[in-house]
Amino acid sequence: MLSRLPFSPRLSRLHVAPLVGHRHAVPVRLRQWLSAPGSLTARLRQHGQVSVQVISQRRQTLWPQERAALRCAQGHVREVILRIDGRPAVWARSATPLRAVKGPWRAIKGLGARPLAELLFEHNKVSRDPLQSQMLLRQGPERRHLARQWAQSQTTQNVSEPAPSWARRSVFWHHGHPLQVLESFAPWVTKLCVRQARR
Repeated sequence: MLSRLPFSPRLSRLHVAPLVGHRHAVPVRLRQWLSAPGSLTARLRQHGQVSVQVISQRRQTLWPQERAALRCAQGHVREVILRIDGRPAVWARSATPLRAVKGPWRAIKGLGARPLAELLFEHNKVSRDPLQSQMLLRQGPERRHLARQWAQSQTTQNVSEPAPSWARRSVFWHHGHPLQVLESFAPWVTKLCVRQARR
């Protein structure tokens, strides 16, 4: 479901109220990217070589929506940019409770520049809640945070890619421990054809 709501502690991990009539204003391919099941990394690989640039990975105070979904105030947060043939394509943020990185999600600490999909879609005991999609508000703290990291990632490029604005999120579960993943798409990516993902 799609909405223009800001991140809010009132939004549960399973319910985001849609904006009446807004669905029809969202381009078809954008809707397809926001709702595509399975591994996003696998779908991106249909369009070129995917690499992972790790921006940050550490203990952090969680965003309000993350606190509501994960039911804790502090968590282990990993922020990355996925690139297709070197071009910034997706900004992603994963967050999980600190106790989870000492348990079922401990492998996230050793991922390095490997995609998170290696943990999420290659283990048959990992389940996923429904995807939630929304536009990040331009003046919201999450959008500003994303935009700063996006700009910093392009300091060595001749062309500046517009920062993402549309995002999707979902919670993965492993042995009862949650891990939320938020993925925000560069505008150029949402114009690509969404192909069937391959492992």
